[in-house]
Amino acid sequence: MGEKDTRDSMRASLLKDTSLVVVKLGSAVLTVDNGQLDVDFFSRFAAEIAQLIEQGYKFVIVTSGAVAAGRGVLGYQQVPATIPEKQACAAVGQVRLMWQYEQAFAHYRQVVAQVLLTGDDIYNRRRYLNARNTIATLLQQGVIPIVNENDTVVVREIKFGDNDNLAALLTSMVEVDLLVMLTDIDGFYAEDPKVNPQAEFLSLVREVDSDIESLAGLTGSSLGSGGMISKIQGAKKAVAYGIPTIIANGKRPGIVGRVLAGEEEGTLFLPRENRLTCRKHWLAYGVKPRGVLVLDQGAAGAIVRGGKSLLPSGILKTEGSFGVGDPVSCHDEEGKEIARGLSNYAVDEVDKIRGCHSWEIEAALGYHSVDEVIHRDNLVVMDD
Repeated sequence: MGEKDTRDSMRASLLKDTSLVVVKLGSAVLTVDNGQLDVDFFSRFAAEIAQLIEQGYKFVIVTSGAVAAGRGVLGYQQVPATIPEKQACAAVGQVRLMWQYEQAFAHYRQVVAQVLLTGDDIYNRRRYLNARNTIATLLQQGVIPIVNENDTVVVREIKFGDNDNLAALLTSMVEVDLLVMLTDIDGFYAEDPKVNPQAEFLSLVREVDSDIESLAGLTGSSLGSGGMISKIQGAKKAVAYGIPTIIANGKRPGIVGRVLAGEEEGTLFLPRENRLTCRKHWLAYGVKPRGVLVLDQGAAGAIVRGGKSLLPSGILKTEGSFGVGDPVSCHDEEGKEIARGLSNYAVDEVDKIRGCHSWEIEAALGYHSVDEVIHRDNLVVMDD
């Protein structure tokens, strides 16, 4: 069996039980050269997805394009420079964007729903679960959730960064089987193919390591906010949850169907075998740490290699401001992040008990809540 046959067999095996798929559409896929929404694309895409739904598949669509759609209406020739201007474009463009989806899918009697999220909806566990339940109910009712970041209200502190990241976080929120990120190039190259037409194409990535991330560079589009590096980062998050991810060319008609048929389209990123649980995936990628705990060598090793809880005796110092139950980042003595977790103590309490043994906690605080500053069930080791 040749190398290509081996890759085809691997794809077929990975995708044979696929049912629920997240499809992320970038601005470059949704628009024509002048930045206006590509009406023909919406019609073609809706026809393809409707046919796949008849075959038993279900989809969550993560869409970009609101800012790009609004730019044309408001007369911006370039991406607006200020956040309020971008938000104004998003407010105008989101209406036009959803109208295109509504019109295109209505032709096939397929109902769609708009779901707008911000980072707060992911970082806050209760809102995260509420969003998950809403999307799950829509899918049960046969409705296609169309998800976008709520750019009209989002600020840097609660921004996902880009829709590639949002799509990756949805893989664990919604418990999907596959993530497909559609862009305007065929997949992942060792170099930017728009700069070097002879760049090597990688049809298979076994592990998203630092070498792969460095190869991603800054390939991007003037219409979007991500680029290849954000897609690689999104793929890394998805495969950590055990979800195969494919980056492919959304400009090619029928691309989703061919991907699901196991054809060698785009770049396949293999899922991790030792996948994170849903909760630990949320801890690793869905929360923003509110503080830092610097650990000594023994505590760092116990967490990374031993899978242990974090005890106060291994904490050297604290940074930031956090309360009970807040997410914190654990760093080694060299400043490298090794883990994230939910603290059982507030920062002022940790400062009083750091370096103490468990039996010394009560004397230091005047009370004894729990032995662990972070219990291992609420602690996830971060990959390099």
